[in-house]
Amino acid sequence: MLDYDALNREDGSLRKLTSSMTVEDLRLYSNEMIDYVLKLISNCDDHDAVFIPDDPQAYDPVAATSGEINMAWTLAHVIVHMTASSEESATLAAELARGVTDRGGRSRSELPWTTISTIAQCRARLSESRRMRLGSLGMWPDNPDLNNFVILKRIDEPVNATAQFLLGLIHEHSHLKQLEDIIFQAKSRYSAKTEHIGEESLPSDLGRVDMTKG
Repeated sequence: MLDYDALNREDGSLRKLTSSMTVEDLRLYSNEMIDYVLKLISNCDDHDAVFIPDDPQAYDPVAATSGEINMAWTLAHVIVHMTASSEESATLAAELARGVTDRGGRSRSELPWTTISTIAQCRARLSESRRMRLGSLGMWPDNPDLNNFVILKRIDEPVNATAQFLLGLIHEHSHLKQLEDIIFQAKSRYSAKTEHIGEESLPSDLGRVDMTKG
């Protein structure tokens, strides 16, 4: 997988990281990301999809409701969010590649996380997102305008089409550890619960030896 952590090093920059990237590279990185997440959730079930983890640092200042600002995200919630972000970046990147000047505003559409409650829906969302992202790359001209830049508040350098597309994947990568932690907590909680139930079902005299017999 692409070294996303390079951006956190002193020598890392979007322009440097993307200077030699091609559309085929972006297709490859998109498939790698989706494949990684699908593998990550390959052993998950419906309970894991909606499991609410312990996350004392949960904070979403742009949450839909005030009650969701400090709410821990489920596996399904994270997948809905990260795929929407990558799709937005992919859409904006296609505009830049075609030479469209900065029009301002966003291009975001995120499914309500409450509508995703099964692991099958999570996998379907990932597959759908793959199709949408790869489709957006099909809109790039044979000779994309890579000198068409946009200025973003959170980035300290101009961003072209390649960098804009990659920003979605970078954001997605930042959520992988969160996904791993949710899955770990869900599986650990299930194992502990199963073990507890198993202990309760054992006969109270199991393992005792009657020394009066024999």
